[in-house]
Amino acid sequence: MKETPTTPEIALDKLGAIIGEFKGRKWALIPMLQRVQDEYGYIPEQAIEPVAEAAGLFPSQVYGVVTFYSQFYTAPRGRNLIRVCRGTACHVRGGRKILQAVERELGIRDGETTTDFKYSLETVACLGTCFLAPVMMMNRLYFGRLVPQKVNAVLKQF
Repeated sequence: MKETPTTPEIALDKLGAIIGEFKGRKWALIPMLQRVQDEYGYIPEQAIEPVAEAAGLFPSQVYGVVTFYSQFYTAPRGRNLIRVCRGTACHVRGGRKILQAVERELGIRDGETTTDFKYSLETVACLGTCFLAPVMMMNRLYFGRLVPQKVNAVLKQF
């Protein structure tokens, strides 16, 4: 049976300060959500109602924005975000094998997080570095011209 990460307890004490910066400004919903996510690593469910109240919106409207934009996450993510490119150049040059190597090494699949919250894995349409195909990113660093055997060495750096 596969172990799934449990959502860590969060302290909402910092939420009040974030909301205070944007209170009463509907136009500031996205910047407010970005700040909340910067603080917690995702948008905690407990933050939806206070954010909605501060913006003068219904919680369902805030939740709609959070779930519409792919930049927002509704579940905790790992400290290290791995993005594997699935663009055409990467696909042709073995990107699928890179993804499989990461999945095998970490024991997670695309869209999942390790139980220790050290890594999250996601695929992206393109990383914009086709000349380095196949490519993956670890946080903000690019790793190109990969072969499955190099994946473990990249992961060990983090």
